[in-house]
Amino acid sequence: MSLQGTLKDFGIGDILQLIGQQQKTGTLHVRARDQEVRIGFSEGHIIKAESVTRKRKELIGAMLVRSELITETQLEAALETQRRTLKRLGDVLVSSQALTAERFQAMMQLQATETLYRLFTWTSGTYEFVQEPVEPDAEAIQPLRAETVLMEGFRMVDEWPVIRQKIHRDDLVFERIKALPQPRGEEGGELGAIGPSERRIYDELSPGRDLRKLVDISCLGEFETCKALYNLVKGEYVRSVLPKGAPAPVPGDQRLLARMAGPLGRLVATTVVLAAVGGVVFRAMSAGHEGLAPEVFADSAAQRHVSQAQRVRIEAALEVFRLERGELPERLDSLVQAGLLKPGELKYPWREEYYYRRLAARQFILLPPLR
Repeated sequence: MSLQGTLKDFGIGDILQLIGQQQKTGTLHVRARDQEVRIGFSEGHIIKAESVTRKRKELIGAMLVRSELITETQLEAALETQRRTLKRLGDVLVSSQALTAERFQAMMQLQATETLYRLFTWTSGTYEFVQEPVEPDAEAIQPLRAETVLMEGFRMVDEWPVIRQKIHRDDLVFERIKALPQPRGEEGGELGAIGPSERRIYDELSPGRDLRKLVDISCLGEFETCKALYNLVKGEYVRSVLPKGAPAPVPGDQRLLARMAGPLGRLVATTVVLAAVGGVVFRAMSAGHEGLAPEVFADSAAQRHVSQAQRVRIEAALEVFRLERGELPERLDSLVQAGLLKPGELKYPWREEYYYRRLAARQFILLPPLR
């Protein structure tokens, strides 16, 4: 399978889904300016994820020191032993009893997942998938299903704007206001809920310990730490404190659909969503209704651009459907039955229908036909 192009034509979610769906083995190279990430796949599962241009602070040794799992002295001694013996850093640290093998593996997993999820914030760059044997090494991460990474990545993209309304600076410090409620069976996971992550962060709060330090010491990752703090602030269990001399934040605009609640809001949102994309795809769709066939596109790049515009139209129709029905449809043809699209629009400019899968009430995957 030859797969290469730009992230503007084919997003990282589309790429991961395609490789996972077809259970491919090989290496995905994603590049943007001075950054490069390599992702190793084995039968569609992610078994490696590393930043080739990783900064020093993102190296596993530096992460262990910042999280206070080892000291700077222990790291320097381990690196010296590594240079002399050519052993892996993890093996050196474990054999010296600086930390356990399980803890080191957990940090390797965190490093890999942080690298993966950061890709969902990339808006430009190139990608290339090379089919080749990929063997896991001794410090390999636990295999991750591409679909699991997709769902988590989409959830993060969806929730980040809400979280950043309250957790808007890396140098914020947090103070406890009241005690947390007693645990009640399974809890947490949702935005606004109190669960194990929130309790962990609550226990780690101390004077002078800012958001950056909490991310490091909690070992939860940036998103989960910020989400836990958002839930704690929203529940009025803690409050954020600006550093001395810092200007007060300017409240950001709330998301359009969040402001448009109720029946009237749905009507307005429907109009806004359709109007926003109508101009983008008008010419492409006009040509499609006149019988433009896929083989007319001598330039495959032009066909991809038209397809991208058509996907915007389908995504808008899906959002309108969700606003009116309360959830996304199980199948794309439900958009036709609802009068939001015509049958031909589910394929244009391809011969086959777009690949669609509903992941949750508000999450879905939409790709060009998997050929």
